[in-house]
Amino acid sequence: MKLVTTEQMRSLDRAAIDDYGIPSVVLMENAGRAVAEAAAQMLDGPGRVVVVCGRGNNGGDGFVAARHLSNRSVPVEVYLLAAVDDLQGDAATNCHIAQQMNLPICESPDPAVLEAALSSADLIVDAILGTGISGAVRGPAKAAISAINQSPARVLAVDIPSGISGDTGQVMGVAVQADRTLTFGLPKIGHYCYPGRDHCGEIELVDISLPAALVAAADLPTNLTTSQDVAAMLPPRWADMHKGDAGRLLIVAGSPGMTGAAAMAGLAAVRSGAGLVTVGIPASLNAILEVKCTEVMTLLLPETAHGSLAPEARDEILKFAESCDAVALGPGLSQPHPGELSRLIGQSVADIQQDRVTAARQAAQELQCVVVLKGAGTVIADPSGEVWVNPTGNAGMASGGVGDVLTGVIGGLLAGGGNVMEAAISGVYCHGLAGDLAEEYCGQRALIASDLLVQLPAAFEAVG
Repeated sequence: MKLVTTEQMRSLDRAAIDDYGIPSVVLMENAGRAVAEAAAQMLDGPGRVVVVCGRGNNGGDGFVAARHLSNRSVPVEVYLLAAVDDLQGDAATNCHIAQQMNLPICESPDPAVLEAALSSADLIVDAILGTGISGAVRGPAKAAISAINQSPARVLAVDIPSGISGDTGQVMGVAVQADRTLTFGLPKIGHYCYPGRDHCGEIELVDISLPAALVAAADLPTNLTTSQDVAAMLPPRWADMHKGDAGRLLIVAGSPGMTGAAAMAGLAAVRSGAGLVTVGIPASLNAILEVKCTEVMTLLLPETAHGSLAPEARDEILKFAESCDAVALGPGLSQPHPGELSRLIGQSVADIQQDRVTAARQAAQELQCVVVLKGAGTVIADPSGEVWVNPTGNAGMASGGVGDVLTGVIGGLLAGGGNVMEAAISGVYCHGLAGDLAEEYCGQRALIASDLLVQLPAAFEAVG
């Protein structure tokens, strides 16, 4: 599924209007009607709806929704964070229609009046800012967002929760905490990048009649990974294949105190379908690995006086790698790894976290390799500029060893015949799905890396 920036979405809207002749007011009508339908579903019975509108097109969607709710005999009130005379274009048109229908519209409400209205609502429709925000939320919008978040009512966000950047998912000072978000045309990057993802609640994509050919022809290099994508990327299995066909993987890993990292990476690779997995380790760790790993072989390598890999191991690693289909390097090799990408590309961790999609894309192009930027909403990028955002996984996976399991999963899939990008995309997805399955039986607090190893078979089975 394609993810778009706000500018890419604007370009698609403009092309639909200019090239295909679809009136912009029709797009707004389709969006607003869908919002009304969703609002009615969320009410699930009698209830009072408060629609909070900004002065832009997001507010116009809100006026359309209010009109359709009124036609359904749903009690609805509109609070416009501006004067009616400030509205332009389609927003002004739909406000005028709402006025002609005698809908209750409060212009530029006093904050106390708006807060009182919101506190007693059964459902709030957030139609304040949408994806057009470019700076910190200020003025009436800021006060309205705070009041919405203080209300006990459920919240339906129009296109994106107000205050969330559609491009990065960052909170622009303050943002609506929605229970459900209806987005139009295509989902935005900010819907699936944290912290925006946490503000959206349930995300639903609405067709507002953008021509399919228009979307198909657009250059949209950012994707949301789906199970269907992963099913098509997993290395094939066939009836008469043998272990050599399933791939040979070498994992170079381990040091004193971190033998678990090597073990989990090796076991994850086997669970991911690799036919033969060998873990290259400092020689003195062999006895431990032989006990911990039954299906994994070991390659004993020269070590330092401290028990970590010695420089002399390099030639042996390279020689053994000649007989392998893939090599994974890193788990438990004794170097601390917070800020890895920061160190590689010379950007601060804070800057990377502000826009993870752009950081991963730039790193992949600069380093000419596939980059997996781990974290909530892991981002995978390749040198062509193609980026995939992963939707699986949960906070319980913030635990030691989980990254080592991921290394093994990706390595196993790569050895099994996948290309690097597909192995990374599908490995990250199935790894996160295993974490989600583990959460179902042990919760987030108690989840540990070994739980992912247990759930990997079910994760692969779930995606086919």
